[in-house]
Amino acid sequence: MTRLNVLLLLAIMASAIFLVRTQYDSRRLFTEFDRARSEAHKLELERERLDLERRAQATPLRVEKIAREQLNMRTITPAISQYVDPTGKPASLVVTPAPKEAKP
Repeated sequence: MTRLNVLLLLAIMASAIFLVRTQYDSRRLFTEFDRARSEAHKLELERERLDLERRAQATPLRVEKIAREQLNMRTITPAISQYVDPTGKPASLVVTPAPKEAKP
């Protein structure tokens, strides 16, 4: 009878230790999950802020202002336009051969 009691006591102790360990792991994993969720929320807010900033930086007025001030660009006009043909030569320098006349 004593051996049975000792065996049952060991089984109860092992079960209790396993239960405590399982609860500890569960709490630890929940805390880790909560931290990860919090970090994901922070990252999502940062992504939205950066996306908003990117859209603000790419407005046409801002791009035009930078083009004028930093790159010294100007608006296109026919007086300063230069046209090119598909080969890349300026259109004013392109020589097109005259069509040959057919002999009767």
